[in-house]
Amino acid sequence: MLETVHGEFDLIKNYREAFIMDDFNKRYIDILNVYQFIVGDYSAGMLRLKGFSKDTYNLIPDYLVESCAPNCAYFILNNPNFNPSQNRKE
Repeated sequence: MLETVHGEFDLIKNYREAFIMDDFNKRYIDILNVYQFIVGDYSAGMLRLKGFSKDTYNLIPDYLVESCAPNCAYFILNNPNFNPSQNRKE
């Protein structure tokens, strides 16, 4: 269990030691609270975050192959406190 300024997350996978707490805390936005799974990958030295639901969890390998740099560092987090009915405010 990881404790961040945005809540607690379970680290499912940390490929090439990708998870860096400071980078995650700076890039995380509240809209990601509606997703059960968060994938973080580094592209051009910058952390990108993408959310996946329970129904789309099986698409994470496709996302990593199609949208990420080959062999990039990435991590997958489980958000046990996600709220899919949260209002998406802009």
